[in-house]
Amino acid sequence: MRLQSYLDRMGISYRLSQHDTAFTAQDLAQKEHVSGDKVIKPVLVEADGQFVLCALPASYRVDLDALRRELGAQDMRLVDEQTLQDVFEDCDRGAEPPIGALFGIPTIMDDSLAALDQVTFQAGNHAEAVTMRLDDYRRLAQPGVGHFGKKF
Repeated sequence: MRLQSYLDRMGISYRLSQHDTAFTAQDLAQKEHVSGDKVIKPVLVEADGQFVLCALPASYRVDLDALRRELGAQDMRLVDEQTLQDVFEDCDRGAEPPIGALFGIPTIMDDSLAALDQVTFQAGNHAEAVTMRLDDYRRLAQPGVGHFGKKF
């Protein structure tokens, strides 16, 4: 898989786990027995014609107005299902890892993740998850950090 090869090539220490099918980040939190605040979900947006991958806790949603302000964008929208499939063609839909660098897309991380020691996220399919230190995630994703998440 592309993600595991990337993690190995970058010398990242991580744990890959198998779980029953999880279609959402909140499902993943339940399967992995961790808080939804510690599971990163990716949300792909288009800001002024450019893709940006947002990384935020599973228990949060994107506040598009706050994100627009963070990015200084005029036009902002969530991408549709077909675009997700086209951009993340080697991933199961809805199981994309929140590492935009893997796909040539910039990443912005919600500041609510900044205090965590470790994070968990889908590994590109609905049956595997990656857990790693937040410091390693930040080194991989090289995200900008902003305040755009709203807790459910």
